[in-house]
This record gives sequence, C-alpha cells and structure tokens, in this order.
Amino acid sequence: MTARLLSVDDEIQLIAAGTAAAPGSTASTCAPELAEGPWVFDLQSPTYGPGASMADPLPAEAPRQGVLPEEYTAASKSELDTRIRRAKETLGDSVVVLGHFYQRDEVVQYADFVGDSFQLANAAKTRPDARAIVFCGVHFMAETADILAQPSQAVILPNLAAGCSMADMADIDSVEEAWAQLASVYGSEPDAEGRVPIIPVTYMNSSADLKGFCGRNGGIVCTSSNAATVLEWAFERGQRVLFFPDQHLGRNTAKAMGVPVERMPLWNPRKPLGGSTADELTDARVILWNGFCSVHKRFTVAQIERARAAHPDVRVIVHPECPMPVVDAADGAGSTDYIVKAIAAAPAGSTFAIGTEINLVQRLANQYPQHTIFCLDDVICPCSTMYRIHPGYLAWVLESLVDGVVLNQISVPASVAEPARVALERMLAARP
Repeated sequence: MTARLLSVDDEIQLIAAGTAAAPGSTASTCAPELAEGPWVFDLQSPTYGPGASMADPLPAEAPRQGVLPEEYTAASKSELDTRIRRAKETLGDSVVVLGHFYQRDEVVQYADFVGDSFQLANAAKTRPDARAIVFCGVHFMAETADILAQPSQAVILPNLAAGCSMADMADIDSVEEAWAQLASVYGSEPDAEGRVPIIPVTYMNSSADLKGFCGRNGGIVCTSSNAATVLEWAFERGQRVLFFPDQHLGRNTAKAMGVPVERMPLWNPRKPLGGSTADELTDARVILWNGFCSVHKRFTVAQIERARAAHPDVRVIVHPECPMPVVDAADGAGSTDYIVKAIAAAPAGSTFAIGTEINLVQRLANQYPQHTIFCLDDVICPCSTMYRIHPGYLAWVLESLVDGVVLNQISVPASVAEPARVALERMLAARP
C-alpha cells in the first residue's frame, strides 16, 4: 500500500534542495526550475514555463501575465493561506472557486468544486448568484466557463499565462485554411443518405474560436468521456470527420469504434492538403489534426512493461490523450473522471499504475491509502501551464475582489460565444 506522499510542490522543493524526498519517490524532476515561483517565468522570455510543455513553441499572440505584486511573491505559505481563507470568507457566496484535477494541492484545497474542465464549467452553473467565477485551470477552460456563465458573472483566470500547448496547436486561421482545402477535395454535396462531406469535431481542450467554428459549420465539441458518442453523432451526419486538436484522442476513440488506422490520415497544417493526397483524403473516415498533449506524450509502453514487471497484479489505466501504443498496452483508458471512479470502486489492496498528470496521481494515492497507486512516469513533470496557477495569484485575485476590483477577466465576444454555445449544446445532447 502507498505511504503518504508529499504534495508535488513540496517534493519538487526537496529535490531542488538536494534533500531526501517523499517515501517511494525517485527524487528526480524534468526541470529544476519548477522549484521557482511561476512569476519568475512571467517576466522572462515567453515560454509555457518549466514542466511537460517547456519545449513546445508558444504562439506570439498567447496571453501574457503582468507583474504579480511583491507582497504575494514574497509571502510564505502560511501567510497566503490566511489571506486566501480570509478573502473567501469575506466574499462568501459572491465568488466560486473552481479547481481542475491537475492543479497543485496547494491550490485545490481552496476550490469549491474539483473536476475536469467540463465538470467545472457545469459546476459553476449551479452558482448563478455568484458574481465571480475564479477558474484555477487553463485559458480554454475559463473561456468555456464564460460561454456557459450568466451574463452578469465575471470569469477570472488567476494567471493569464496558464494556457495550453495542445489547444494552441490548432488556431482558427489554420483550421479555416484546412477547411477550405478539404472543401476543394470534397465539394459540398451530400451523399445519397443525406450526409455532408465532412463534420468538424473539436475536443474541449481548444480555444473558443474553434468551438465557434464547429458551431458555424454543423460541428460539435467532445470531451474525453463522450468522444465515442460524439463521433457516432458526427458519422450519422457526415461522411467523415475533421478532429482537432488532439490526434491521440481522435485516433484511440475511432480505432476502438472499428475505424482502420489507415483511414485516419494526419493533417499537418504546414503542408498542402495536410501532407496527404486527394485520394487518401477521399478514403479517410477521420482526419486527425497534428496536435498532442505534452503531459500524456511522456507515457510509453516501456513504462508499462516496467510497472508490470515490478507489480504482476498491477492494473494500468491511462488517459486517451496518450499515444495509441500506450493505450493498447494498458488495461484501460479513460478520462480523468473515469480514472478517479475506477480507483474509488476497486477492492482494497489493488495496485494501479496511472498514465496522467502527476498532481492527480499523487492526490489519488493519498486519498486511497488502501491501494498502491503510482504514476507510470517516475520523473516528476507536471503540466507546465496548470503549474502557472499558484496560491499567490489566487490570493491576489481574491483580495482584489474584496476591494471591488476584477482582475484577469476572461471574456469571449458574443460573435464567438454564440456559435460556440451551439456546438457545446450539441455535445450536451449527445450523451454516452
């Protein structure tokens, strides 16, 4: 059974200090800079910051975070804790704090709701009287919350630099250009069954612009929980699907539905026709955008083999954003909510190797000490952008709300929000 682990933050600090880390830890991390406050990277050359996405190119137009006042960067953990709890108590029901599964424990402890991006957007809808929604997650999540929120509610992202490298891999200009090229191949006439040539499907992990694109073009949004149901919806209406931005979720889902891998060409937006021939595109069932999650790309078949060698009774569960060979080698694949529920339902004494973000894995290990739970990747490498949310930023935006000032508000223009809402409503209607 798992000995109680330190939080990811505390473990990284011990590794940086050269001190013995938590029981069972391998005491290594992918980036020593993770031990520094994220405000250090807000002021340096723009990158996603240390962590899993540190090598991904950051778009020039990506949101930047301004200077965090020194009173927050210099404050101790205990001082920030006092200030956050005091601000929350003062604000009461006028504010709701949402915390994504991948957030650090030091932030999640203040959340009124914890879940995945769509669960949290729906959770916010249960608090229509709250004047502010503080979303401790990443930019696309705050956008979705704003689309679904009441017009009177302000959605706040504590650190504007908390983006998503996967979401940034498909931008509206590139998708519009791809759509035009595909139209030149397919035309616009429906087949004998009334199905249009192609339906756009975007993963929840995408910008509001792309959700709006799907809403305008007969498409739909999916989550990792309902991707198969959404693809069924799309195949009923279209001869094929353009799936973006995550190639792995699209490939793994469609393959499980019986779509041959050879009928799922990868679209490279830097090449004519995405790098395929017109014949290959005509034969395609799912066209996969060349995007990926850098957290889930770290998991490998070799890691699964090592876990099985060390723990013959292990159950390996991975997120469907992992590459196809990893999903094929695992015992199960599913969303963060699927992973949480699988562990909660397991008999005492079970052993799990999990392929998803380290903050969630270590939190589950502490929540279920009757099991042995560990991350497939033995290197501590959290999501770069989730890690940009820090208690210092949370204290800053909450205390500003106490003073009547709204900071870091995320507002999706109506011209984008309205068609995006259409695509989200289609997703809501497509229940598994």
